[in-house]
Amino acid sequence: MLSVSELYIYPIKSLGGIALNSVTLTERGFEHDRRWMLVDEHNQFMSQREVNAMALLKVQVTEQGLLIRNSKAPGAELLVPFLPATTDTFMVTVWSNHCRAQRVSDEADAWFSQQLGRLCKLVYMPNSTRRYVDGRYAHNKEVTSFTDGYPLLLIGQASLDDLNSRLATSLPMNRFRPNIVFTGGTPFLEDSMKHFEINGITFLGVKPCARCVMTTIDQQTAEKAREPLKTLSTYRLKNNKIFFGQNVLHQGNGLITLGDPITIHEQKLVEIIPD
Repeated sequence: MLSVSELYIYPIKSLGGIALNSVTLTERGFEHDRRWMLVDEHNQFMSQREVNAMALLKVQVTEQGLLIRNSKAPGAELLVPFLPATTDTFMVTVWSNHCRAQRVSDEADAWFSQQLGRLCKLVYMPNSTRRYVDGRYAHNKEVTSFTDGYPLLLIGQASLDDLNSRLATSLPMNRFRPNIVFTGGTPFLEDSMKHFEINGITFLGVKPCARCVMTTIDQQTAEKAREPLKTLSTYRLKNNKIFFGQNVLHQGNGLITLGDPITIHEQKLVEIIPD
């Protein structure tokens, strides 16, 4: 039997994730997931790919908002209320996609700029912003937050176990930043999960997730290495892209909880053969 074993949100894009026992699934994905984002002076999104130190900024959801701490600088913390303090809006860029965002506050801009050693702004995605997923994979004009492109990422624990069996040093799941992890089944079963159900909610596996250098960054130290991409490239490479995990869309909202069973209704054939 397949069942949900881990649930994660990443309130501020590319900062530390939060493990949850249960989470509300909304139209854009999990509640609070990547509704905030850091942008540079050109309003381009920032990530650990270029700024490794972002991994050191840990986020906690409180009743008052997001509490951010720098794990390497005791006492350095910032509380970000759920709603922005400014009315400033402007267009921001996430990869090739453009959407309107709202600047959070002068205080947030100054704090993050100081912690990361570069000018940046913290922005929020207001409810009025509709950022659509890639039309080639959409089923019903689905929207997402400041994710790379899709509202959810699914990974099977068996897939990580398979990878770790090939590595000299095992890596944790946080290297891959999933939203849903499940136990049961064979390695990379998620590749073929076309239509499945959790707690009465329909999920659609639409596209294997291509992985980048972010997976090589230690989320505790912000240090970069060669793994896991070096090993994954030997057996998860196709069209010059390395795949690990499945991008997922959903139809319906509700609560997802650890231990929830997963029912597969339809599978697809996915072949990932090393180039």
